Amino acid sequence: MDRFPDKRLAEIESRLHREDPRFARGLGDGHPCRPREYRHTRAWLLLGTALAVLAAGIVLAHGLLISAGMVLAGMAGELFDPQRPARRHRNFPPRSRPQRPSD
Repeated sequence: MDRFPDKRLAEIESRLHREDPRFARGLGDGHPCRPREYRHTRAWLLLGTALAVLAAGIVLAHGLLISAGMVLAGMAGELFDPQRPARRHRNFPPRSRPQRPSD
């Protein structure tokens, strides 16, 4: 029973290192950084670009720029979702083909 907590801690450590090596390295060095779920730098940059494109589309009255800005804003919104990697790797059940009625 003495080794059980050490084994669990080693499993947690290996899983953490697999999921976010930068965060695990920071914890080991004593200078932790934000976990991956809370790093939104790319999302903020994409959102700023989307708003600039949307504003340019409104000022120029150009529908293609307006729609491109809205699509980019939607993409940035997806990047802010903390559960995005979990949903991406979810296993969906296989599709079954409808059976044909036998005459």
